[in-house]
Amino acid sequence: METSANEGLLAFWHSYRLPLLLALATIVVLVRAYRKLQPKSKIATASSIPSSPRSHSPEKTEKTINNSMVKDVETENSSVAEKDASQKQAGPKRVTGKKPLKVAGRRKSSDQEPAVSFIQPIIFFASLTANTERYAQVLLEDLRAAARDRADPDNRERGLLPPQIHDLSYIDFDDYFISAPKPPSTSPGTRYVYCMLIPTYNIDTVLNTFLGHLDETHNDFRIDTAPLSGLAGYSVFGFGDKEGWPTEEEGFCSQAKELDRWMAKLTGKKRAYPLGFGDVKSDAESALKEWSSGLQDILGEIVENGGLGEGVPGSGDPLESDEEDLDDEGSDSNKENGRKRNKNQSVVDLEDIKFSSDAASGSPIPVDFTTGGKTSAPATDKEMVPKTSPTYAALTKQGYTIVGSHSGVKICRWTKSALRGRGSCYKYSFYGIRSHLCMEATPSLSCSNKCIFCWRHGTNPVGTTWRWKVDDPELIFNGVKEGHYKKIKMMRGVPGVRAERFAEAMRIRHCALSLVGEPIFYPHINRFLDMLHSEHISSFLVCNAQHPDQLETLHRVTQLYVSIDASNRESLRKIDRPLHRDFWERFQRCLDILREKRHYQRTVFRLTLVKGFNVDDEVIGYANLVEKALPCFVEIKGVTYCGTSTSAGAGLTMQNVPFYEEVQQFVTSLNAELERRGLKYGIAAEHAHSCCALIASERFHVNGKWHSRIDYDRFFQLLEKEKADGTSFTPEDYMRETEDWALWGNGGFDPNDERVYKKGKKKALQAAAEAQG
Repeated sequence: METSANEGLLAFWHSYRLPLLLALATIVVLVRAYRKLQPKSKIATASSIPSSPRSHSPEKTEKTINNSMVKDVETENSSVAEKDASQKQAGPKRVTGKKPLKVAGRRKSSDQEPAVSFIQPIIFFASLTANTERYAQVLLEDLRAAARDRADPDNRERGLLPPQIHDLSYIDFDDYFISAPKPPSTSPGTRYVYCMLIPTYNIDTVLNTFLGHLDETHNDFRIDTAPLSGLAGYSVFGFGDKEGWPTEEEGFCSQAKELDRWMAKLTGKKRAYPLGFGDVKSDAESALKEWSSGLQDILGEIVENGGLGEGVPGSGDPLESDEEDLDDEGSDSNKENGRKRNKNQSVVDLEDIKFSSDAASGSPIPVDFTTGGKTSAPATDKEMVPKTSPTYAALTKQGYTIVGSHSGVKICRWTKSALRGRGSCYKYSFYGIRSHLCMEATPSLSCSNKCIFCWRHGTNPVGTTWRWKVDDPELIFNGVKEGHYKKIKMMRGVPGVRAERFAEAMRIRHCALSLVGEPIFYPHINRFLDMLHSEHISSFLVCNAQHPDQLETLHRVTQLYVSIDASNRESLRKIDRPLHRDFWERFQRCLDILREKRHYQRTVFRLTLVKGFNVDDEVIGYANLVEKALPCFVEIKGVTYCGTSTSAGAGLTMQNVPFYEEVQQFVTSLNAELERRGLKYGIAAEHAHSCCALIASERFHVNGKWHSRIDYDRFFQLLEKEKADGTSFTPEDYMRETEDWALWGNGGFDPNDERVYKKGKKKALQAAAEAQG
C-alpha cells in the first residue's frame, strides 16, 4: 500500500513539475518586487541604530566641529542648512573638510610649513672642568662672526641669526628635546639647528641623565618617533682623552657617539654635519675650528636652499655592498621594503633599448662590426645619453650623475667606507690613494665591450666608433667635480662619517677614469687629462685594450691600466664579449704599445679572475702576455658578482667568484712561472679585503724593499718640469716605499682604520683561527 502511494506521488511530480517550478519562481519575484515597493520609512535607518558611547567623547566632538561642513557654514545661513539637513536621506553622516593638524609634538605636513627664511643656531654643551664651556664660547664667537659676514643688507627676509647658547645642566630637557622650538610669530619661517659640544666622562654626570632622557623620548609611545624633525638639522662634536681611551672601541668620545645616534633617531636623520672628535690633550681646538668651518658652510647652504637638501645612505641606488647599517637608524621592515624595491627594479639591456628606439624611428644603428673600425654613417649631433632616454633613467637610478651628454661621475663604496674610517680600497695599500680623496669618473659612458662581470648592469651605451655629439672638456671637467662634491656632501648625514675625513674629501686629489665605458674613446681625452693635472689631481686611466690608435697617442698619465681579462682568444670572447670582430688583433697591438710605454709611465695589467672562465690552466697564457708587454705591475683580483640579470644571462653566478685563498694560489703560481722564465717580478703587496694582490717588476724593489706607492707631489713637479724644458722622467723617479702592513702576507688593511665584518663573520674567522692554532 505504501509502495503504491510513493509511486503515485512520483508520477504526479513528473507530470506537473514544470508548472510547479514556474509558480515557485513567480512567487519569489513577486515577493522581491513587493519589498522594493515598500516605503523607505519602514526600513531601519542609521538613526534608529544606537550610537556608540565613543561618538560622544570630547575628542570626537572636537574633530566633528573642526571638520564639519565648513563650506556650507560660509555660504548659507543656519535656517537653510537646517532645511537641507531635514530633506537629506537618513544614513551615516559624511564628514567633509580638510585633514586636521596633528596634535602637539607631531610633525605638520610639509605643505603647511612656511618656507625657511632664517636659521637660528643653538649651542648646547655640558662641562665639569669648564674646558668644554670654553670651547663652546669659541664656537659661539665663530657663529656670531659667520652671522655678521653672511648678513645681506639687500635681503632682510632670510639669513643666519646670531647663535644662542645653553648649558645642559641648567635647562629643562622637555623645553628643547620633546619637540622642536616654535618659531616666533613675527618670523614663522625661522628654523633651528642644534650644535652640541659633548665631553665623555667615566663617571655619572648630567650627560647620563640627558642621554637617558633622549632614550625615553624615543621609546615613549605617546610621542612621535621623530619629535625633533622640525629642526633644520643638528651636529655633534665630542671631546675625549686619547691617553685614557686611545681608540673609539675603548671609549674615546663614546658619549658623543651615543648622542649623535639618538639625535639621528629623534630628528628623522637630519644630521647637518658629520660627528667631529677632538683630543683634549692635543688637537681639540684645531679640530673644533675645522669642524666649525664645515658647519658654517652647511648653515649657509641651508639658508640659501631652505633645507639640507638630498641625503643618502649610500649614493643613489643601494645596490652596493656597503648598504647603510640600519641597526641603529631603522627597522627590519625598512630593510625588507628596501630589498623589495631593489628586487622590483627592472634592468634593461641597452642593446635592446637602442634597437627598439632606433628601429621605431626607422634609422639603423651605425655600429661598425668590421675589422677596419670605420663607419659609413655620417656624423650627427645625436646625444649619447639624452635626458629623456631609458639609459639616462637607468644610470641615474644606479647613483650616477650624468654630466653633459656622454660623461658621468659616481662615488664608490670604498669612498663611503673611507669616510667612515672603515678602510680604503686596494689602491691605498698598493699605491697610496686614500679612497675618500678619489673621484671616480669617465668622459665616455660608451664602451666597445659588454663584459659579463661589469658592475654597470649592461645599461651603458655600446659601440665601436664615436658617432655622438662631443662635449667640451671644460664642461666635463667642471661637471664631474661638481657632481662628485655634491655626492660627498650628501654623505654628511650618514652615521659614522668622520668630520675630519669629510673635510678632506672636499679636495679631490685623485681621479680614477674607470667608472664605466671607455675613457680613451673620448676624442679630447688628452685635454681632459691636462685639466686634471693642472689642479694636481692624479690620473689612473683604465682601458680595455680595444683602441690601439687612441692608446698610442695618449699623453702621460700617473698610471695606465689595461684590463687583461683572458689569456686567449676564446676566453676573451666569452668574458669581454667585444663588439669588434678583430678584437684579438687589437688586443695584441695594445700589448705592444704598452711595452713601449713602460719606461715612460707606470703600466699595469689588471687581471680579473672568473672561475670557470679564465682561471683553470691559464697561468701559462697569462705569463705569455706578461712576457710580451713587460708591465710595471700585475694586479690580480677576484671577480665581484653584482647579481644582475645581465650576469646571470651570461652564465655568471656566485659559483664563479673565487675565494681569496684561490686568488692567492693563482698569484703564487703565476709568480713562479714568471721566475721560471727569468722575468724579474715578485709578489709585492696584497689587500685581502678586496680579494686582490700585486705582482711588481723588480724595477720597484730597491734596497731590499718594495716601492709600489706613488710620490704624487714629486710626480707633478716632474710633469711641470717636463712641460717647461722637455726634461723626461721615468716611473722610478716618483715611487715611494710600500707600507709594511700592505706587504704580501700582512693582509693589507690599514691599521688606522676599523675593519667591519658582516654579522657572524668575525666570530667565524676567530673560530677558524683558533681551530688552526
